[in-house]
Amino acid sequence: MDRNWLNQYPPGVPADIDPDAYPSLKEAIEQAFTTYRQLPAFTNMGATLTYAQLDELSRAFAAWLQHKSGLVRGDRVALMMPNILQYPIALFGALRAGMVVVNTNPLYTPRELEHQLKDSGAKAIVIVENFAHVLQQVLPRTALKNVLVTGVGDLLGIPKGLIVNFVLRHVRKQVPPWKMPGTVSFKNVLGMGLGLKMEPVNLGPADIAFLQYTGGTTGVAKAAVLTHRNMVANLLQSLAWIRPALQAGGGRVVITALPLYHIFALTSNCLAFLPLGARNVLITNPRDFPGFVELKKYKFNFISGVNTLFNALLHTPGFTGVDFSALRATFAGGMALQPVVAARWKEITGGTIAQGWGLTETSPMVTANPIGMPFNGSVGLPVSSTDVSIRDDAGQELPVDGVGEICVFGPQVMRGYWNRPDETEKVMFGDWLRTGDIGRMDAKGFVYIEDRKKDMILVSGFNVYPNEIESVVAAHPGVLEVAAVAQPDENSGEVVALFVVKKDPNLTAEALIAFCRKELTGYKIPKHVYFRTELPKTNVGKILRRALRDELHSKPPG
Repeated sequence: MDRNWLNQYPPGVPADIDPDAYPSLKEAIEQAFTTYRQLPAFTNMGATLTYAQLDELSRAFAAWLQHKSGLVRGDRVALMMPNILQYPIALFGALRAGMVVVNTNPLYTPRELEHQLKDSGAKAIVIVENFAHVLQQVLPRTALKNVLVTGVGDLLGIPKGLIVNFVLRHVRKQVPPWKMPGTVSFKNVLGMGLGLKMEPVNLGPADIAFLQYTGGTTGVAKAAVLTHRNMVANLLQSLAWIRPALQAGGGRVVITALPLYHIFALTSNCLAFLPLGARNVLITNPRDFPGFVELKKYKFNFISGVNTLFNALLHTPGFTGVDFSALRATFAGGMALQPVVAARWKEITGGTIAQGWGLTETSPMVTANPIGMPFNGSVGLPVSSTDVSIRDDAGQELPVDGVGEICVFGPQVMRGYWNRPDETEKVMFGDWLRTGDIGRMDAKGFVYIEDRKKDMILVSGFNVYPNEIESVVAAHPGVLEVAAVAQPDENSGEVVALFVVKKDPNLTAEALIAFCRKELTGYKIPKHVYFRTELPKTNVGKILRRALRDELHSKPPG
């Protein structure tokens, strides 16, 4: 393959990385602990863990898992937390113990949570107490043997931690009542683990590190099997792209507002900066934009986000007063970066946003624009050790600027889907991944996304699949037919819109949305409902979602 994109690489970015530089993530993590012991590793709400403290606490959790949980190497450990200090402790501890991490969205409904826990076979979960009531509803139908519960403020020290927990529980009422006999405090688990020995675990490149769930075109979430080699590769690919820009300033402070349970922040923020000894400043509630006080406290060097995050920050009073003098790199992914946002960011901060692209199945980074390069509308160049090919339906490679399916080859490409050989076969041909995204590559090697996975809806960087929404809505007794499609939205890029044929003439949009609220995570809940007497269909009766999408884009529906 002619890797013409290498001619556009910034100085210092290598054509290839060595995905076997570390045998596993465990070695990368422990090397950082040894090298940067006294440096700050993670900061949240004013409290900081050094690399030495993170080493000690994650070692304690690993020891507890090995000696007290009844789990063995390769068992799955679910993590259901926002960005708090407990997350990296649990993450690194589970990996050091040889376990497989199952990242779980804290906003899942009982139905969604039950599916993921049963599908993964998770035997332990670390969950923040705010969402324990959801787990309570499904616990008996899962394989969980250990439920470890933590309060948001548990590791913030005294008195701050006590105050934070009191306010969340009793003032803001953000911890609904729950009762699950046999649960254990995560803080107590760490205390027990400090008196135990972490047994050595030899992990290899082929061992599984994560079961990272992604939506499916069948409406059922499936897990990408990401090995230690996959994750090490993408860690090094991300680092290779970012390091030259950061070396100019020498700073190592990272703002992490995207949730670490999402593959984007997990790799580009949490893991990629370990070899640099960076400080990750964790934002627990990224929607509290006025509360982004961490931005003013630290001369930060790197921030990543999605278009909606940057747009909201730009419209937050006081943001223009933040000190951007140390900012070396801003990275966007997860959804299309809007030109107006890119231009406004440049105007306010003096720096550009480098847009990239990837998938859960690629750990996730595939392409990225050179840092500092003016916005060009593309998602960038294939990163080190990565080949991108645009193919037609027959699998033949297309010429420059030919529009087809984007296919990816590289060490970051997943092994397959967990227990889903049928789904794996649909997307893998040899070691190449069919992404389902439609795009083109220009003569210089820049990739442009023309369309997304068939009918996928992208809400603030999160994948929403119409079949799942339609399955829920169709269960309403007042619905005859339904189609879920993307409707453009100023705030989140896209939102879910429903086109519905009524069975019950008295059905209202409000009632339907209320019904969805019981079954779907917030970002999946439809924001618009349009009633129709019939829906457009093919000659075999398949609903034409594209026609409905086109209607929404061309004119407001009646």
